[in-house]
Amino acid sequence: MYEGVVQDLIDELGRLPGVGPKSAQRIAFHLLAADAADVRRLADVLTEVKSRVRFCRVCGNVAQEELCRVCRDPRRDPSVICVVEESKDVVAIEKTREFRGRYHVLGGAISPMEGVGPDDLRMRELLARLSDGEVTETIIATDPNLEGEATATYLARLLKPMGLKVTRLASGLPVGGDLEYADEVTLGRAFAGRRSLDG
Repeated sequence: MYEGVVQDLIDELGRLPGVGPKSAQRIAFHLLAADAADVRRLADVLTEVKSRVRFCRVCGNVAQEELCRVCRDPRRDPSVICVVEESKDVVAIEKTREFRGRYHVLGGAISPMEGVGPDDLRMRELLARLSDGEVTETIIATDPNLEGEATATYLARLLKPMGLKVTRLASGLPVGGDLEYADEVTLGRAFAGRRSLDG
């Protein structure tokens, strides 16, 4: 335990995902030793990102305007929607240059252990997007782990009665892994070889 504000900093850093107590302490002492201008620049960026960044009103991806750059791009195919868990997954898929459709970001995955159900995700918004008949295929690109598979199965059962083609990314992605850590070749192959889901 450190004195006052130093311990407060360590505690706040420790609340970040993937940052344990030792990492939080290491980051805190790095910031204490850093030049004041560097720390001020970090604080300014954190404040600016909270005030300027929002979520796209159509797909839920991060954006600085009402629509994200993918939803604004008229060259994207509006008949195919790729459903992902988080915005970081959009970035991973975009790196492959395999997909030219649009996205829908759920904001997570179904996880009963963490108290996350379908109503906590952007499912209603997805159904609203699919109701006009413009979309013919929905690609489910949730993480290949227990939560991602549960979410994919739920979505397949929900979407199949709508007469849509529902596909899932093919193998090539390790089970238990995250899309953001997959290399472009593996993710590109998985995307190209996606398979149909039986709901």
